[in-house]
This record gives sequence, structure tokens and C-alpha cells, in this order.
Amino acid sequence: METQSEFVTKLMGWLTEAVAIAQGWLLSAAAWSQFALLALAVLGAVYVTRRISPLAGRMLDPGDKETVMATARRFALRFLPLMMPLLAYGFTAAGEEVTRSLFGSGDVIAFGKRVFFFLAARLFVQQVLRDPFLKLLGKYVLVPVAALYAVGLLDDLSLRLEETIIALGNIRFSVMALIRGVIAGGLLFWLGSWSNRQSADYIKKQEELRPATRELAVKATEVAIFGVGFLLLLSIIGIDLTAVAVLGGALGVGIGLGLQQIAANFVSGIILLIEGQTTVGDYVELDGGEKGTIVKMTARACILETFDGKWIVVPNDHFITTRVVNYSDQGSANRYEAAFSVGYDTDINRVPEVIEAAVRALDFVLDAPDGPDCELRAFGESSVDFAVEYWVNGIDDGKNRYGSPVLFAIWNALKAEGIEMPYPHRVIEIKGGLPQGNM
Repeated sequence: METQSEFVTKLMGWLTEAVAIAQGWLLSAAAWSQFALLALAVLGAVYVTRRISPLAGRMLDPGDKETVMATARRFALRFLPLMMPLLAYGFTAAGEEVTRSLFGSGDVIAFGKRVFFFLAARLFVQQVLRDPFLKLLGKYVLVPVAALYAVGLLDDLSLRLEETIIALGNIRFSVMALIRGVIAGGLLFWLGSWSNRQSADYIKKQEELRPATRELAVKATEVAIFGVGFLLLLSIIGIDLTAVAVLGGALGVGIGLGLQQIAANFVSGIILLIEGQTTVGDYVELDGGEKGTIVKMTARACILETFDGKWIVVPNDHFITTRVVNYSDQGSANRYEAAFSVGYDTDINRVPEVIEAAVRALDFVLDAPDGPDCELRAFGESSVDFAVEYWVNGIDDGKNRYGSPVLFAIWNALKAEGIEMPYPHRVIEIKGGLPQGNM
């Protein structure tokens, strides 16, 4: 009850003060002159906006152009709704200087100026901001701050929040610093993400750079952007960087004790990007049996996409500490072979010429670095074993993209020449003759 009565007493005091201010404004010639200046400022802002806004709209309209200047003009065009409240704010600011010099008072026109600022803030959030995060931040931060500024409570509330201190061990900061940190952290995170996307898109468009160099530049830019943002956030909150040094020492101990693998993967990722021997687009096969095309390289791992659409996450240190077979970049030549057999009654001297001609006729088989080469491999139990080697651009994707047409060509060529591909034969010898059954 005591708390409630104290609140009622404060509320009544504020109401009494507000009534006194209103009476002073209504009974003061200086206040009425300020009301007149406010009206003139509004009329002047409306008049100037109606005259200038259409002209500015035509000058800034880029049409269907997609150049950098067109994008900038299109962005500036979004600010046209702010013209009227900002002009009114400027006119009232000039009128405030006049009334203070003539009457020594400008409270009324100063209040009107703050109201115009509040209107500009609302329009800015409603019509200018398009990003969902910025729009949310403006709705729940910028507009309430502008409202407090308009009614003259912003300074008192800021002072009260500055005086409220929070202590966490040796670190002390005010509630106001915490609020600034949350707001600044959100803005810095959004700005960092936006900057990172823009810089990554720009770097990836630089075709003259190697893929590994582009990836390294993207990662370095990302680390730099968010590192600077983190330091700025600490400075805004007011945290002493010596405390961060202590935190960094503790983090170093943690890395030494329990995060060695994460640190090893991070360093291995940097080595991979610097060396460039393995990069995005390469088809690789590791000792552990993992194989696929590298589609993404992160600070911790490389992501392989197999030919059946699965993604395999392979830690970066596997590429440093184990044997890796790299089938080189996409579009490079690779050699494959297809094995087949013929019967012992075949004139095997004809086989290489027949098979090489059939394989060379396939449109994907290359003549360089070497054309098809049919080799005699072995004399088997039931057949003579051959293999034909051939070069193609790219990688056999596991779906027999190259192997199947080659085998069809071998089969058709052998059939056309009357050469049989034998099946196993067995000779069974029964000693002692067949047993005689009872007749």
C-alpha cells in the first residue's frame, strides 16, 4: 500500500507539473508566437515538399537500369517520404533559435521539433526499412526512443540507467551499457553478415583467381569482419580489453586441453586453402574410403558430395594426415580400362585392332594424351583375358557413364567379327567307370 501511494503521489506531481506547463504555454505571448512559428514551419514544409517531391522523384527514378548508380538512385528514392517531417524539423530548429534570441524561451517550438523527429522515425521504419531484422529493430527500439525524446523523458531515463550498475566478478557495467551492447550487437551482427555476403559475392566473381585463393580470401574477410565487430561491441559495452585477454588465456588453455582437434582442423583448413592442392570442385578419394566431389570448404571440415547425392563431412586434418587421391579439377582427363575375354580358338592378333577401332569411335574417348590401347593381360583357365585402356574428360560418376558404352562397344565389335566371349568349361573324369545299377 505504501508503494502504491508513493506511485500515486509521483503521478499526481507529474500531472500537476504538466498542467502548470500547459497553463504557462496558453497564457504566454512567447508561447503563442512559437505556436505560430510551428504552424508556419508545417505549412512551409508541406509547400516545399509538394513542389520538390515530384521533381526529385523524376530525377531519382532509374527506370529498368541495373547499374550501380541506378541502385543508388533507387535506394535514395525510398527516402522521399521523410522529406516533409525533416523539413519541418529543420524549420522549427531555425524558429527555435529565433524565439530563444527574442524571448529567451523556446520550449513550445522545441517540443514541436521533437514531435517532427518522432514522425520522421516512424515513417523511416514503416516506409524506408525493408530488411525484416532492421524493421523489427526500428519498431521496438528507434520508435520508442524517439517517443521518449519527444516527451522529454529520454535524458532522465538514460541517466537512471547509467547509474544502475551490474557487477560480474571484476567486470562492472551499467544497464545502459548492456542495452547499448544488445542493440549494437544486433546491428553489428547484421552489418557483418551483410558485408560478408557482399564481399564473398565480389571475391567469387574474380575468375582470374584460383578457387583456393578465392576461398581463402572469403574466409579471411569473414574472420576480419566479425573480429572487428566483436572488438567494437566490447568497446561499446565498456568492457576492459584486459578482461578479454584473461578470457583469451583461458580459451588457449581450453584449446590445449580439450579442443586440440578443433584447432587442428582449423589450421588444416587454412593450409588447404593456401596450398590449393585440394579445392572446391575436385573429386577426391581418401584412405578411409570416402570419395566424392568437394562442394564446400569450411573452417572445420570439407563437404564431399557423392554421386548418389549424399553429403559426407570430412574433417580438414584428414586431408593433411592421410593419403588423398585427387582426380584433379573438373574437366581434366582421366584414364579408365574395361576388361573382357575371348575364347582360345580366337585369332588373338586381330583383337587389339578390332577393339581399339570400336572404342575410338565413341565420341567421349580422347586421342590425347593417348588413344585407346588394347592389351593382352593373361591366359586364363577358360579364356584369353584382355583389357582396353581409354582416356576421357571428367570422372566416371559411378553410374557407368563411360564404362557402360565402352562395354557395349566391345560386345558389338566382337559379335560383328564372329569372336566369342567364352564361359567357363569343366571336364569331369570319373575313374573306374560308371556304377552299374540293378536291372
